[in-house]
Amino acid sequence: MARWQPGTRERLQATALQLFATQGYDQTTVAEIAATAEVTERTFFRHFADKREVLFAGQDDFLGMFTGPIQAAPADARPFELVRLALDAAGAFFPEERRPWSRARQGIIDANPALGERELGKLQSLKVRLGEVLRERGVDEPAATIAAETAVTVFHLSFAQWIAAGEDRPFGAIASERLAALTAFVHPGR
Repeated sequence: MARWQPGTRERLQATALQLFATQGYDQTTVAEIAATAEVTERTFFRHFADKREVLFAGQDDFLGMFTGPIQAAPADARPFELVRLALDAAGAFFPEERRPWSRARQGIIDANPALGERELGKLQSLKVRLGEVLRERGVDEPAATIAAETAVTVFHLSFAQWIAAGEDRPFGAIASERLAALTAFVHPGR
């Protein structure tokens, strides 16, 4: 068995995703993932707490992608502009080369109700954290919660479109389109 080396985490993720897709999430074991990736189970557990984490790793980075731009924004930035900054940053988190992996990952999550609930929990955590960051910036209620909910809703709709079969536009373009649709809905004629 190969010892840890740079790229092991990514290889484990790719291997797990392939096995989940071909034989099912529930039927795939950590032992099979490790053996197919040519590492020990111990190496697997250095990178992931369990096989679910292969699909959900990086939560802190995910949250930071949204909260970092909000925290770095000018003090006078309005809540909707903060939402736009957070969504613009998401575009960098979803480069084109990540799209096939994201599509496959979502297919596995959609096929497993427990994983679907975990995904919803991840989005709920994002809403809560965004609300906290907005309130820390002095955004009053209910605007902070509305802005956080809006950011997550626009992100979720944009991501679903980005991974849709046949879609080839960049994530940022799709998110901008969704924000424009929201603006038109809230402020007709603008």
